[in-house]
Amino acid sequence: MTAIVWVKPEGAELAEVELGQDRLRATGTAIGGDPLPYQLEYDLTTGERWITERLFVKTYGPGWSRSLELINNPAGRWTINAEAEGQVDLPPPGGDPAAVTGALDCDLGLSPLTNTMPVLRGGFLQRGEGEHLMAWVSVPALVVIPSRQTYRHARPGVVSYASERFTEDIVFGADGLVENYPSIGRRIRP
Repeated sequence: MTAIVWVKPEGAELAEVELGQDRLRATGTAIGGDPLPYQLEYDLTTGERWITERLFVKTYGPGWSRSLELINNPAGRWTINAEAEGQVDLPPPGGDPAAVTGALDCDLGLSPLTNTMPVLRGGFLQRGEGEHLMAWVSVPALVVIPSRQTYRHARPGVVSYASERFTEDIVFGADGLVENYPSIGRRIRP
């Protein structure tokens, strides 16, 4: 188990990550301030080839909380369970599972962790390029949205990421975890 801290432009994230030969298990906590102050907790489990099996996320702030559970069966069919309590100016959590059918991975918004799965599975730290449909989870609203993302090997340890509205070069460490995702988070080492 590895403990990681990422410092973000508007917050921080602490994750405990167990990265196996083709699996990942992680729990984490994050805080943020945009579009409103919130705390987030998550639990992520993948199966073989780092394919998401389950993501549970909870966000909360003064007077409100929401939770989201994403379950991916081996055929790429997702189950989405969401709950919300209290009043907050955010869209309702959840989404249409049919919109992310075929996605292998979740992508937890503002977390550097979930980029690890498609990058390791595709071998993009060494070579290649690939497009992936992701079940992207907005934070702190916890809305699930389909997101087409491209990962491309740029140079050793660096992968170029692109989605419809965003591009960035992501630096990975030798352990396969994100070191620096410039607009999302930078890993702090003791």
